[in-house]
Parts: sequence; structure tokens; C-alpha cells
Amino acid sequence: MSWDINNRINWKAIPAALAMVMAIATSAYGQVQTPLQTETVVRGTSGGTQASACGFIAGRPSQTVRVTEAFTRLRFRVQGEGRPTLLILGGDGSVKGCARADNFSNGNIEAAGAWEQGTYSVYVGDLDRGSSSPFTLSIVQN
Repeated sequence: MSWDINNRINWKAIPAALAMVMAIATSAYGQVQTPLQTETVVRGTSGGTQASACGFIAGRPSQTVRVTEAFTRLRFRVQGEGRPTLLILGGDGSVKGCARADNFSNGNIEAAGAWEQGTYSVYVGDLDRGSSSPFTLSIVQN
């Protein structure tokens, strides 16, 4: 909130402040649906305590993607510090993609391909239990 010199609330500033809070809150988790008109970018913290087929993840996905066409070409790219992982699960919980950073990737990993119609949960994890680092996840339809 914004205060004037007499310690009164500046009511005109409240809608802008609420919009900023909502933008920050939704940038860490959300759902997108194809067709994607622009690149989707998510920022967050990798890792978690839940063991998976692709490192340690949080209990909640970083992003959910709903593919509405029969086949859609998507590219998922993670830029992070440490040893991030990218795990993509299908609606039935099966592993549809797993990519891990290695010593040569500098924390950059990618998974691309044609995705069938359905809903996918995207997790940005870490190879090491208890490790967490900032990441940027981008999703592009091409």
C-alpha cells in the first residue's frame, strides 16, 4: 500500500499493488493450454524432498500444460543453477520426459518433441536431496 505524508492510505495505488502481487503469485505455478500464442516463462526454486524417477521434486508441479490438439510440438527448457532436473508426467502419472543437468550443461536442460492430447505436470527438481536453486522454465510451441 501507499501512504501519503499524513499516513493515510492512497486508495488509487491499491489496484496496481494487487495486480503486482497476483502476477508474482501466479508466476511460480500455473496452467497453460495449447495452442500457446507466446512463450510461457515460469520462475521458481528447484528441488524438493520427494524422490522421483528424475531427481528430487516438490509435491506440486512447477507448471501444468494442457495439450488440446492430437499432437503438438513443444519445447521445455530449464535454465538453473546447480544440478536441476526436468520431469514431465502424463495425466496417468507415467513419466513422459526426464532430463538432467550434467557437468557440461551449466544447468541448462531441454526436452522437446510431439506431445499427445492430455494434461502434463512439469516439475523442476534437483539431482541432490535437499538442494534447491533458482530456475527459469520456458515452454514454447513450435
